[in-house]
Amino acid sequence: MPMRRMIVLLVAVVLVLGGLLAIRLRAQARIQSAPSGGSGEIEGTDVDLSSRVGARVETVKVKKGDAVKQGDLLLALDCSDPKAALAESEARLAQAQAQAVAATASVDASRRSQEAAVAGKAAARAQALALAAQRDAAARQSARLENLTSDVSFQSRDQMKASAEGLSRQVEAAEAQAQASADQANAAAAAIRASGAQAVASEAQVRAAEAAVTRSRILAAECEMRAPRDAVVNDLPHEAGELVQPGQALVKLVVLDEVKATFYLPNAELSAARPGAKAWVVADAWPGEKFEGVVSTVSAKAEFTPRNIQTRSDRDRLVYPVEVRLANPDRKLRPGMPVQVSLPGTER
Repeated sequence: MPMRRMIVLLVAVVLVLGGLLAIRLRAQARIQSAPSGGSGEIEGTDVDLSSRVGARVETVKVKKGDAVKQGDLLLALDCSDPKAALAESEARLAQAQAQAVAATASVDASRRSQEAAVAGKAAARAQALALAAQRDAAARQSARLENLTSDVSFQSRDQMKASAEGLSRQVEAAEAQAQASADQANAAAAAIRASGAQAVASEAQVRAAEAAVTRSRILAAECEMRAPRDAVVNDLPHEAGELVQPGQALVKLVVLDEVKATFYLPNAELSAARPGAKAWVVADAWPGEKFEGVVSTVSAKAEFTPRNIQTRSDRDRLVYPVEVRLANPDRKLRPGMPVQVSLPGTER
């Protein structure tokens, strides 16, 4: 009896072990024939917002975990100094623009003065030539009268001589006026050059002032942190009242409209993955639901499997990272969520 019981027990143990072995072999067969893939972890796109200016945090408009839209105000800094600098640079710009207008007007006035002087010179020259012609005519007439001996002739001769002398003085005056007009034209030309140089300098000052205003406006705009795109607030490292330095992260966002999962393929299965190929992702948090993704990158360099992979044998393998991107409009997939990735059509 005891021997029979031992035989029965031994047979039962053999049957159980055989069944377990068969189950394990079938599981291994399913794994070997299953599509290529692996386990991974969901990652979002991190967006860290910082400012170019150092200031005190004035107000924080959002909380950790809030969903925000593009353009929403997230945080404001107390930027009295940049705002004052902006007002000062705008005043300097207005002053430079006024000086540029005055310099341009001075150039125009000098040019008009030069044109008037040139016209006056031409008129004086023409008058001098006309008077010179009259003088020469009077001198010739006086010379002819010198040969006459009558009393009337003597009187006419004196008048003609006096007329010639008067015309000579008028010619000298007209020539002097022409020379004065020429000097005025030269002075106006020099004034044009000086005013032109001043106008160029004023334009340069305007451009410098405009650049200063642009820079001041950029710095003043840095006092408000606004969402660059739709996202979720992941972290707020600073509270209202804290003094922050330029470049420090003020708001940390994570974009969830599109997420990625990275899994690892051994060398033997690398041919199963190619950019643009379809991938299926299953998450424990959503049993019975598949999320469709697309292979975005396949690493060109092998590496050891990261430590977050569950089994020691898997961690010790040399593998290639494969990244899959997934549309996530409902934001069901969250960063850190473990998933299983498979590549359909690669069954063996």
